[in-house]
Amino acid sequence: MPTEATQEMKRNPNDPCLFCKDPRGVSIQHELAFSARDTYPTSPGHTLVIPRRHVASFFDLTAEEVAACMHLIKEEKRLIDEEFKPDGYNIGVNVGQVAGQSIFHVHIHIIPRYQGDVEKPQGGVRHVIPHKAHYTRK
Repeated sequence: MPTEATQEMKRNPNDPCLFCKDPRGVSIQHELAFSARDTYPTSPGHTLVIPRRHVASFFDLTAEEVAACMHLIKEEKRLIDEEFKPDGYNIGVNVGQVAGQSIFHVHIHIIPRYQGDVEKPQGGVRHVIPHKAHYTRK
């Protein structure tokens, strides 16, 4: 018999939309967007910035929504810096299934990075295509 945790993992986060129906751990709220800690964090302090309007692609956000999200990124960075004291950050958005998007409501990842969290951090977000991550300058 499936456990509650197993059922939660199998639940389709898009039906109904996880961010519209049941946002968890909300940190900061604004009229056009809010932020929340990621429930499956990559690192301590991993946070999502989510526009309130349900739209799948970052490229379909209005200029006002983009500005609201960018404002929240800066606000969250200050809070994350105070609480976790990371050494760096990756900020990213997955747009489309082939880019890794699994919840089709725009969300921007703020991923704090820590000295030594990976052996070779060069390339940062380029690691989405592993063989392209490490490069040499010519």
